[in-house]
Amino acid sequence: MELAHSLLLNEDALAQITEAKRPVFIFEWLRFLDKVLVAANKVDVKEKQKKLVEQLTGLISSAPGPPTRKLLAKNLATLYSIGDTFTVFQTLDKCNEIIKSKDDTPAYLPTKLAAVACVGAFYEKMGRMLGSSFPDTINNLLKALKSAESQGRGEILLSLQKVLSGLGGAAASCHRDIYKNARSLLTDRSMAVRCAVAKCLLELQNEAVFMWTTELENMATLCFKALEGSNYGVRVAVAKLLGTVMATALMPKQAAVMRQNVKRATLEEVLELMATGFLRGGSGFLKSGGEMLKGGGSVSREVRVGVTQAYVVFVTTLGGQWLERNFATFLSHVLDLVSHPRATQTHVEAVYSRRCVSFMLRATLGGLLGEKAQIAAGKEICQAISKQMRAVEAVVNDISGENKAGAADVSASQHVMVCALKELGSLVQSLSATASPLIQEPSVGLLETVTSVLLHPSMAARLAAAWCLRCVAVALPYQLTPLLDRCAERINNLKSSPEAVSGYSFAMAALLGGVHQCPLGIPHSKGKLVVSIAEDLLRTAAQNSRLSLQRTQAGWLLLGALMTLGPSLVRYHLPKMLLLWRNVFPRSQKELEAEKARGDSFTWQVTLEGRAGALCAMRSFVAHCPELLTEDVIRRLMTPIECAMTMMSHVPAIIKVHGAHLKASAAMVRLRLYDILALLPPKTYEVVLIFLYYWTEQLQPNSASGSGALEHDPSSIYLRVPIGEAIPGPLPLGVSVIDASVALFGVVFPHVSFKHRLQMLDHFAECIKQAKGVRQQAVQLNIFTAVLSALKGLAENKSTLGPEEVRKSALALVMGALDNPNPILRCAAGEALGRMAQVVGEATFIARMAQTSFDKLKSARDVVSRTGHSLALGCLHRYVGGIGSGQHLKTSVSILLALAQDGSSHEVQTWALHSLALIVDSSGPMYRGYVEPTLSLVLTLLLTVPPSHTEVHQCLGRCLGALITTVGPELQGNGATVSTIRSSCLVGCAIMQDHSDSLVQAAAISCLQQLHMFAPRHVNLSSLVPCLCVHLCSSHLLLRRAAVACLRQLAQREAAEVCEYAMSLAKRAGDSKDNSVTVCFIPGSDLNITETGLEGVLFGMLDRETDRKLCSDIHDTLGHMLSSLAVEKLSHWLKLCKDVLAATTDVGGAVTFEVEKDEEDSEKKDEMDDDTMFTGLGEDDKSKPSVAPRWVTRVFAADCLCRIILLCENADKTHFDLAAARSAQTKNPKGDLLVLHLSDLIRMAFMAATDHSNQLRMAGLQALEDIIKKFASVPEPEFPGHVILEQYQANVGAALRPAFSPDTPSDITAKACQVCSTWIGSGVVSDLNDLRRVHNLLVSSLDKVQAGKGSSSQLYSESATTMEKLAVLKAWAEVYVVAMKIKKEAESKPAKLNRNADDDEDEEDLGANVLPPDSLITLVQPELPSLSRLWLAMLRDYALLTLPAEFSSQLPPDGGAFYTPETIDTARLHYRSSWAPVLHAVALWLSSTGFGAGEEKEKDSSTPSKAPALPQGASSTTKTFEESVKDRMHLMLGVSIEFLCFPRPEEPIEHVMSCLHALCTLLESSCAKTHIADDQLLAVELLNVLHRLLLTRDPPAVQLQVTAVVQETIRAAQDHLQRQRTSKGKEEEGEKDSQPSLGEGGESGELVPGKSLVFAAMELLVFILVRHLPQLNTRVKESPSHAPLRPRRLPEESARLVANTVSILAELPSLCSPAGSMTILPTVLFLITGVLRETAVKTSDSSVPMPVSAALQGIKTIITSPLARVESTQKQWTGLVRSSLASVLEYSQPDESRPDMDEVSMLTAITLFLLSASNELVGVTVLQRGCMDRFRNALNSSDPWVQARCYQLLLSVFQHSSRALSTPYIHALAPLMVEKLKAVERSRPGTAAELQAVQEGIRVLENLVGMGEEKNRVQLLALLVPTLISYLLDENAISSAPQVSKGLHDFALQNLMRIGPLYPAAFKTVIGAAPELKTRLESAIRASQASSKAKAAARQAQPTVQTAPTIKLKTSFF
Repeated sequence: MELAHSLLLNEDALAQITEAKRPVFIFEWLRFLDKVLVAANKVDVKEKQKKLVEQLTGLISSAPGPPTRKLLAKNLATLYSIGDTFTVFQTLDKCNEIIKSKDDTPAYLPTKLAAVACVGAFYEKMGRMLGSSFPDTINNLLKALKSAESQGRGEILLSLQKVLSGLGGAAASCHRDIYKNARSLLTDRSMAVRCAVAKCLLELQNEAVFMWTTELENMATLCFKALEGSNYGVRVAVAKLLGTVMATALMPKQAAVMRQNVKRATLEEVLELMATGFLRGGSGFLKSGGEMLKGGGSVSREVRVGVTQAYVVFVTTLGGQWLERNFATFLSHVLDLVSHPRATQTHVEAVYSRRCVSFMLRATLGGLLGEKAQIAAGKEICQAISKQMRAVEAVVNDISGENKAGAADVSASQHVMVCALKELGSLVQSLSATASPLIQEPSVGLLETVTSVLLHPSMAARLAAAWCLRCVAVALPYQLTPLLDRCAERINNLKSSPEAVSGYSFAMAALLGGVHQCPLGIPHSKGKLVVSIAEDLLRTAAQNSRLSLQRTQAGWLLLGALMTLGPSLVRYHLPKMLLLWRNVFPRSQKELEAEKARGDSFTWQVTLEGRAGALCAMRSFVAHCPELLTEDVIRRLMTPIECAMTMMSHVPAIIKVHGAHLKASAAMVRLRLYDILALLPPKTYEVVLIFLYYWTEQLQPNSASGSGALEHDPSSIYLRVPIGEAIPGPLPLGVSVIDASVALFGVVFPHVSFKHRLQMLDHFAECIKQAKGVRQQAVQLNIFTAVLSALKGLAENKSTLGPEEVRKSALALVMGALDNPNPILRCAAGEALGRMAQVVGEATFIARMAQTSFDKLKSARDVVSRTGHSLALGCLHRYVGGIGSGQHLKTSVSILLALAQDGSSHEVQTWALHSLALIVDSSGPMYRGYVEPTLSLVLTLLLTVPPSHTEVHQCLGRCLGALITTVGPELQGNGATVSTIRSSCLVGCAIMQDHSDSLVQAAAISCLQQLHMFAPRHVNLSSLVPCLCVHLCSSHLLLRRAAVACLRQLAQREAAEVCEYAMSLAKRAGDSKDNSVTVCFIPGSDLNITETGLEGVLFGMLDRETDRKLCSDIHDTLGHMLSSLAVEKLSHWLKLCKDVLAATTDVGGAVTFEVEKDEEDSEKKDEMDDDTMFTGLGEDDKSKPSVAPRWVTRVFAADCLCRIILLCENADKTHFDLAAARSAQTKNPKGDLLVLHLSDLIRMAFMAATDHSNQLRMAGLQALEDIIKKFASVPEPEFPGHVILEQYQANVGAALRPAFSPDTPSDITAKACQVCSTWIGSGVVSDLNDLRRVHNLLVSSLDKVQAGKGSSSQLYSESATTMEKLAVLKAWAEVYVVAMKIKKEAESKPAKLNRNADDDEDEEDLGANVLPPDSLITLVQPELPSLSRLWLAMLRDYALLTLPAEFSSQLPPDGGAFYTPETIDTARLHYRSSWAPVLHAVALWLSSTGFGAGEEKEKDSSTPSKAPALPQGASSTTKTFEESVKDRMHLMLGVSIEFLCFPRPEEPIEHVMSCLHALCTLLESSCAKTHIADDQLLAVELLNVLHRLLLTRDPPAVQLQVTAVVQETIRAAQDHLQRQRTSKGKEEEGEKDSQPSLGEGGESGELVPGKSLVFAAMELLVFILVRHLPQLNTRVKESPSHAPLRPRRLPEESARLVANTVSILAELPSLCSPAGSMTILPTVLFLITGVLRETAVKTSDSSVPMPVSAALQGIKTIITSPLARVESTQKQWTGLVRSSLASVLEYSQPDESRPDMDEVSMLTAITLFLLSASNELVGVTVLQRGCMDRFRNALNSSDPWVQARCYQLLLSVFQHSSRALSTPYIHALAPLMVEKLKAVERSRPGTAAELQAVQEGIRVLENLVGMGEEKNRVQLLALLVPTLISYLLDENAISSAPQVSKGLHDFALQNLMRIGPLYPAAFKTVIGAAPELKTRLESAIRASQASSKAKAAARQAQPTVQTAPTIKLKTSFF
């Protein structure tokens, strides 16, 4: 294939390849040429033009296939338009010669067609450049047209279309000829030709004025005739032609009108013409009166559908604004169509006409009009309905009967009503909450109008009105309850009118059915209301025979609708329902028999309807309340059901006696029975069988596709609408019964014995034999559907078909149908065969079936059997799977490949290819060996099969897709075979992409999508993306779906490239208005990519598309683009969202987005204006206004906004830092940061939050909350101390206020409460007065909460009220938590010093705004008494609701403080989302008020009326304070422990944190401490739960908080123990010596797991330590895989955690008795020394890590504990202390593997041991030697910091009070010190640190001198003084010495001056002994005195500072 990529055709390569591959090679070359010619250098092209023309024209006569000729023509034309045009006429003549040729053989046909294609392409590309040659060409083509066969006719017509488009008005002279020749072909037998004519005429009407003036009527008639017997393609093409011609006639194109004086048609004329087609079809007009009188046949469906589409094209062409202006006319015209008797001759036809009209209305109104215009249209529809209704009422009330014709009007009016109400319902539902003006405007009176139709005499109209009300209620849920009430009231008032009973019950049922779409639900009491009405209706049915039928139906309908409300409501009414069901049916056989004998036809009708209704309600119950279906309930349901089955067997007899009009009612009973049986578990009924025999009589012919209507089954008014349908359309009763029986057969068959199965199948065969003619086909179809359904049931139940005779019978049935002439039956038979093979599952059986088909296919020649058996093969493979059918694969494939090449019958090809696709799909990798031959066949067929055989091409597409999947990821490879396969696939896709049929193009796209998935590098996005973009505007849904699905996949990986290529398409379209260069740009497609790019187009599509899958794919695509591009192109995406959100609905159709441009863009603006001027000239701008974004799209945009904020947060923190963002922008002006767009963000959130649409308000509030959270702490650089959000407080307040208005739905108010608390708690606003605005909103809601239950009139369910109240309490809790936090911080800060007078002025202005620190709390304080009560009540509720199901009997029967027992399930969810902050708040309140100590007194005085009556209200006053503390403690701990035991994974981490904070806060109060300490098991339980929590939750914050709780628990236990000890101590004053063994462990020292608090704490703490320092775990070290970990610096949070843990560990021994502490001390000490070892790592700034200081502190705590003084454990204690010290010594041994060990910390630890423990313990020689070693190492250390610290520590050891301990150290280490200090003279210190080390050393020496006895003093001084004097500098050297050296000099001098006076005698002796010392000293003193006065002053100050040590330890351990 690579060789094909050259400018000239590589003829050598072509000659070398096989004949079969040549067409592919040529096609590949042409594809390459097509891309390269446009981009190539013109000079190169001109050089090679001659040769190229030769090669291309040569190809014309080589019989090229359809795709090849298309490309060939395109390339030739492109070549001439780029290169020279000298030879173009020669080529044209050559083509004309070929066309004229008389050779009619099929072999010559492709050449002719290629010539025709070339002619078309030349004219299209070059048009008028070809001058006057066109009349000859056109005549030539028209001549050829007369004699051509269908393929030729199609090609010639398409060529003519191109000629016309290229020449435009220039070809006027030929227009009439073309028209005359073409129009007769509109009724050609070939559908492809009809399509081609339609396209050709469509092109012609652009210029040929006569087509839409004088010839208008003839055009219309022609089009109607063309629609007769048409297929989908023809209907689309003809509808487009007809609609466009009509639109042009009404509003001619400007240019044409200017040329000729044209009489324009009026709207009435045009509509009248169209209506003729709709009502009379192609049979002509009122010319033949006779036919008219006869009544004529009905119009065929094809015509009616085609005309319907033409209407849509007509309106779309005229545009949205035209529709807006002329809507009234259009509406009345369309409604007249459906009221015309010709449109409604039979019921089925009437239903079909209604569907057509509904489609017209939906397609135009729904898509073309903006929301504002839709509301206006809604008003028009209302008026139309009320006008009709007035007419009907006039007839109905006209008792005298003068108005005879009126009755016909009434029946016609029902259809008008249905269409109008359906459209009105759809309108309101799509407008959702934005429809409120339509509902509320009194002048429109929508609800009154619609409810008036509920009294219409026709059932269809009543049902439609009920449906419309359901739509209103779903769109505006606040209407639901009032509407229900109104209907209930009317039913009660108008009980005596049959229409009223029927109509209002329909409405109530519809409204109940809509409840599940309204998340807020309806009040529970409405269920009781419905039950009482229904019962009343059923009870009174027998009283009045005129009403009994309606009342019976209405009663049961209401009960059926009630069931849709679900188990929580039905549960209460179930006993009553079971009773009602039992009473409808006779109780026994006897009663049944008796019943048969009595009654007349009317009572039987009522009885049957009643029973059908009861069964229907049962079905609804089983479908909607599966949770209530217990064994017992099923048993009680079975009694009436079995009775109904028995009754059905008597029905035929009853019908015989009482007349055939009972048939319908009987069928209804049967339908209901089948429906409920199919839903119940099959094991529950065995009786079914008898019953199925009656069933087969039912299998009568009945076709009713497209005739679904509500009146066929009123129960569908309350059922769920199937996905993808807008409105339920149940099929007629006869069809529904059959469908239901088929479904039931499938359910039952697997559970039936083999004997019965055989009987059934034989019976079927018998039925087929008996039936004759058309009826036989129908019976067979129904039977097959049943058998298929049964086989499917068997497969799903994994059961087998049965023994041989059952199989035989089934096989006979199936095989007989495989060669039935009816294709549907053949399909069913093939499917059944495959399913049988699957169910039997035996290899021999499969082989037998396969063999039968093989034999048949080898011999048979007729199309029918070849198609049937080839499908059978495909199905066999499909259902048995690749492995089961592997051995037949080779034969099957070879046979099907042969059949697929059978060019004589395209039908055979289609079926064979379809089967092949099934086989490829099911064989998977086993097919790999057959890929190449199959692929080459697919390519050959794609290149040769005429495009008019679209089915073949569609199947080829399926095969190609399956092959790509089979090869799979292998496609990435570079091997020769793989690359051949790959390029073949790409060529195949290219051919299909260029096909004219939308399904084939869709297949191409999905193949490319597969390819892109497996081999992304090889799919060329630069051509694919533009092609997809063009398809986005296709009129075919499938194609749009495929394009978006593909874009979604591409955007996942390469969003940036996708957007770029789409933009390049826009640029190209802009550059070349003549479309000469665009690759994949279809002229005349509506694609309009503006500067918003592909994203903008997709957003626009969201407004037009209604298909669910398509919209969700668009959402995903935009989501992927957003994720990968939003951060880089921030402004672009924000502008997109803003444009969508800012689009107000005030403009009617067109919307102009205001684009805010800066001033500097003004030059650009001018250019843009020019551009728009030129582009706007050609088309009338008014024709296609864009529709304002609809609310759904705006909601999506608001969600995108939230996603953008999140993406920015994850990308870079600069997005949230104004100062950094500004500096970044100055560096890089193109850089885009979110914080710079803050005002836009706020504005968008504000717009959304204050919209009409509730969903948008929710999204807006969510966005607002996100913005506040993310930006609350961003400072404003220009005003220090302020944050940037402060300037937006007004916006936030204004956005929140509407959400608190009384008519706002609960969910929005709840969300707004959340935003309020976020705003108040964010700390943005510090001024109380400003905060009050938002705060007052919360205060007002709190009053609502306190109003208690059931006060206001309820619109929504109780759980909605629960949600709102809990949201308010949660918001207050969050605010209180923040307020307390601020208060606590303010209290912990030291009070500010009084300001100095001078800087008072400039701080004055700040002082006014800076709050008193407890500001926020002053806002909460007044509400606290009521809040705390409500919070506690809410926690009590929550605690009860979390009880497991088995305790449900203990729940209070009348609900809790905020929930009712009926809504308990939904209430749980609301409580679950809001309890945590409340728990925290209550804990804060309890601990700050000492468990509410003050409130007892208030309780009696406060008036109880205002508070909701809490269940515990009555008894609580009598409780003592202790009891209430205990109760509250239990509540708080219970809730916390229950939650922490098992936090659900989806619970937000904030809940866990709130809960831990609450526990911590609670335990800080002394009451709680005593409580938890009194009950030790409680504390143990708490610690165990926390341990579990640590195992499941990772974040360090959680772990830190857990340690805080543990710490408080341990403290509580310590306090408790202390109290016990003091009380014990008082009792035992007398006997001092016996130390009571209080504390854990007692005398024995044993700690019992599960009961011991210490053990529980140890478990938890060890877990934390090992988690963060795995090296502590000895097991890890022993494991063979362990690589020693180097100690490393822990991250900040871990370090704090480990430190906390260690400090708690050290406290534990104090909780134990001496024996107990000996049990745990080894572990504790091991861990603490381990932590010391692992965390003592040097830091750059010589700071001590937190864990280290905690460990040191812990060591000190333990060693100095009173345990050291207990005799009984003395021996163990000694051992422990010694081994701990030994461990520390071992760890501190210098080691190469640990270069960064922190010696200082280790030394400190050693010193701690020496200082804290007695000499007996640590004075052992071994230890002593080790300690001295460590000190020695430190003194010799190269690090001056270590030396300095070592001197300090030594000093503390030397000064130890016990001389026994310190003396050995002095002896061992002092000499070394003196040596070190003496050596300083030779190397003076160079850094401050070194100087400090020397100073510390000297200080130790001085202290030693002081400690020495008088007699040794001279010797000691003799060491010190010379050393000091040696530090003094020479007076000459002093000035030039470095700073540090001077420092040493000064230090030595001061010390000498100080020592002299201290020991005068000894000092003199030493100085006297060495005269040179004396002189040095004297000269130094002189020099210093001589220096300036200032120095002297400084020197006086110095010694006072110097006495303190220079290094301060972070923590003082000593």
